[in-house]
Amino acid sequence: MERPSEQRRARLAASTHEAIVDAAGRLFAERGYFATTVQEIAALADVSPATVYAVAGGKQGMITSLAKRWSDSPVLGESLRRLPTLTDPYQVVSYVAQASRQVREEHGDTMRTLLATAPSHPRIARELNASTERYRGTLDKVAQHLEGLGVPGGRRHIGDVLWFFFGYSGYFTLLDDNGWDYDRAQEWLLAQCGQCLGVVRPQSPAGSGSGSGSAPSV
Repeated sequence: MERPSEQRRARLAASTHEAIVDAAGRLFAERGYFATTVQEIAALADVSPATVYAVAGGKQGMITSLAKRWSDSPVLGESLRRLPTLTDPYQVVSYVAQASRQVREEHGDTMRTLLATAPSHPRIARELNASTERYRGTLDKVAQHLEGLGVPGGRRHIGDVLWFFFGYSGYFTLLDDNGWDYDRAQEWLLAQCGQCLGVVRPQSPAGSGSGSGSAPSV
């Protein structure tokens, strides 16, 4: 059993690590991975540069921690838990649109940093590849579920369509390049993906409130 002093040190170390990784994520997003120095991260986190190396493993350790936060996002796990309960194809695609939006709202800066840095950094390229494999694996499970609900084209085709709209480029192109807000981007991606898959919004009964096609909350 850990003694109280050991527990306090463990909590302090975890808190320090979180502060360092938070600072790194903010600076990487603002300045880019290569232009950010350990000294700048240390100053923002209010620790010494030596602590950054000892606790977080330097810049490479921090980008690994940021990638892990994204990969371990509760949204992804909740999506897989909820998936079997969704029995209408449009509801499934709606859920993907909303969940992928939430992941970008929470981890979009990390995704952008990895995508921008990977071509010039082999280790970060490996981190991105591992994250992409997990991400596509989640969408593949969605594709399998949609195929079981009668969506045509086969699992591979459905997964490719989901990746086209809800992979990296869909939201980022609309948000960063076109200047759309999240609501507009989500609505458009959902409509276009649904059309490509032959999935339509169920008609709500006359006089009812929100219909069965409403995107479920995440």
